[in-house]
Amino acid sequence: MKIKEIIVVEGKDDTAKVKQAVDADTIETNGSAVDQRVIAQIKHAQEKRGVIIFTDPDFPGQRIRSLISEAIPGCKHAFLTKDEARQKRDKGIGIEHASKEAIKEALAKVYQLEEDDQDEVNRITRESLLAYGLIGGSDAKRRRELLTTQLRIGHANGKQLLKRLKMFQISLDQLNQEMKAILQEEKDV
Repeated sequence: MKIKEIIVVEGKDDTAKVKQAVDADTIETNGSAVDQRVIAQIKHAQEKRGVIIFTDPDFPGQRIRSLISEAIPGCKHAFLTKDEARQKRDKGIGIEHASKEAIKEALAKVYQLEEDDQDEVNRITRESLLAYGLIGGSDAKRRRELLTTQLRIGHANGKQLLKRLKMFQISLDQLNQEMKAILQEEKDV
């Protein structure tokens, strides 16, 4: 699988793992202190070929993703779940621990943040999340994990979920469809 865009990862081990899974070029941030030289390099890559931000599913990875997204609009995003980013329980969480299959799947399902068609996205409200028990209920955390895993938008707590759904332009129809499947699965168990 050849990836046209340049993939932004955190370090050398991530680059090595991505290159085992797909044919791609990478830029390494070398940790969460992303300096201006790296931002300039990513900006140039975005202008020439496009960029996919593919960071670890942890706080530093989310911080890097946010810094780059803020500095360089229009980047695409790929996500691994925490389970996919962990081969063994005694190791840390990261792209370097993920299987080649998980990396391929994440890169096949990238999201691009765009400004058009905001009306449908803006129809999702806090009340929508309450109605589906995604916030404020005893099963809220589990349901959020199921939803964010299904949508491949990265882990989100109650406060982050609405922002994440809007950021990745998840429509109300898509939310309804995913939640219908999750609620049906709960009934079947």
